[in-house]
Amino acid sequence: MFDVKNIKRYYRLGLRKIRTFLLSDKCRECLVFLFFVLVSFCFWMLQTLDESYQTEFKVPLRLKNVPKEVVLTSDFPSEVRIRVEDRGTVLLNYMLGRTFFPISFDFNDYKDEGTHVHISSSDLTKKIAAQLNVSTKVLAIRPDTLDFIYTQAKAKKVPVKLAGTIQPDRQYYISKIDFSPDSVMAYAPQEILDTLKAAYTENFFWENISDTLKKRVGMNKVKGVKFIPAYNDLSVYVDMYSEKTVDVPVVGINFPAGKVLRTFPSKVQVTFQVGLRHFKDVSSDDFFIGVTYEDVLRTQGDKLPLVVKGSPDFVSHVRVVPSSVDYLIEQQTVEED
Repeated sequence: MFDVKNIKRYYRLGLRKIRTFLLSDKCRECLVFLFFVLVSFCFWMLQTLDESYQTEFKVPLRLKNVPKEVVLTSDFPSEVRIRVEDRGTVLLNYMLGRTFFPISFDFNDYKDEGTHVHISSSDLTKKIAAQLNVSTKVLAIRPDTLDFIYTQAKAKKVPVKLAGTIQPDRQYYISKIDFSPDSVMAYAPQEILDTLKAAYTENFFWENISDTLKKRVGMNKVKGVKFIPAYNDLSVYVDMYSEKTVDVPVVGINFPAGKVLRTFPSKVQVTFQVGLRHFKDVSSDDFFIGVTYEDVLRTQGDKLPLVVKGSPDFVSHVRVVPSSVDYLIEQQTVEED
């Protein structure tokens, strides 16, 4: 184990070796070599930085003095990207020691231009050039033109509509879709509000949905329109299909007095798919199989084809078994008053 005396002895021994190395000829040669390497590197850097280079910078933007009653209905860019060319020393100064101040645009300077304001590229270039050295050349600005749309508290409530695609899993169907809220406020200039009928959600594609799905989706952006809120809580309810069969009578329609339709059999089976939530509610009374006298006259052959003329909206894949029946027209005596 090391005691305090041993630690001091090794410490002094280490300092003595370091001092001996630093005072040796080999160390002096190494230091002289590193000095000339450093000098060479500095000269190389000065020569390199004296050449022209191109680079990009971000410059922040601000729109000031916007009145409280004014609502911006389009996004005003928070920054622009500029591509410049200059000597390397100047560009290095931009990167290391210089911060670009936000370029401000006064709303009052453009309020007489209407609700859709365009800021020209020349105005933008002048404001940017004011923060650059005289030798710096501006090659490109993205975006090169700025615009914003506003309204003075003009708005109307519009319903929310679905713009995406929802595909349920096999044996499932979409029973209901809820929007929360079901309508939003749209702020825009009057000429845009006059043509705006609804607010649509962002386009999306959801598939293989087999359970209730709740998601927050953004509203689809419309140029010059600001929706409040800018999102919607979407609830998608799904239900499982089940198959059910009921017996439905065949009914004659619009037969002349004294003529009665008889079919064999008088009732047929109607098989359909229905969601579990409506399975117990649907019955044979919800279906109607009717045959008009004109249908009988147009029929060729001994069989009368059957078609379901009435069924609930929430059933699908309706099939009739048998699809055609034997029939006869029975003549009955009509008593005259």
